[in-house]
Amino acid sequence: MAFELPDLPYDYEALQPFMSKETLEYHHDKHHKAYVDNGNKLAAEAGMDGLSLEEVVKQSFGKNAGLFNNAAQHYNHVHFWKWMKKGGGGKSLPGALAKAVDSDLGGYDKFRADFINAGATQFGSGWAWLAVKNGKLEIMKTPNGENPLVHGATPILGVDVWEHSYYIDYRNARPKYLEAFVDSLINWDYVLEMYEKAA
Repeated sequence: MAFELPDLPYDYEALQPFMSKETLEYHHDKHHKAYVDNGNKLAAEAGMDGLSLEEVVKQSFGKNAGLFNNAAQHYNHVHFWKWMKKGGGGKSLPGALAKAVDSDLGGYDKFRADFINAGATQFGSGWAWLAVKNGKLEIMKTPNGENPLVHGATPILGVDVWEHSYYIDYRNARPKYLEAFVDSLINWDYVLEMYEKAA
């Protein structure tokens, strides 16, 4: 299955002032497009171009670094765009999700602090995640393009902490970017959709 660059689910100005038009143009049109183009080429070379994206990610992990890096980053970004929306974020989570955050993560405030901390303390490039593992919510962080799929878990929310995701808008203030993401950008409806599929 060929990788395709998805359209953004909103216009380039929609996430301002928390994420600028310039960031989205570079991040989506240049960085994500490169993962798609390179991933297609490498998947074809590896004879994996007939597999689903999730399968390519899982099967290339630890075996084909070039393919894994591009396929995993494509997977991560396909969802990253949908994990944000204009007027998102905040603590009014849909019912089932709110209940799981309370029981598995100690409530919203603790989730917020732990999720921001996971992103802030991921050294170098990587991601912070909210994932479902063994039926429970868990906060994780991974280096580079790695994601919970290769650690026996299903991601339901992720934030990109590669510098190209925030440097234009926040320079080196990664924690400020993470606070803006949680408080003002998360699309909780999409997180719920992924949670219901994973649960």
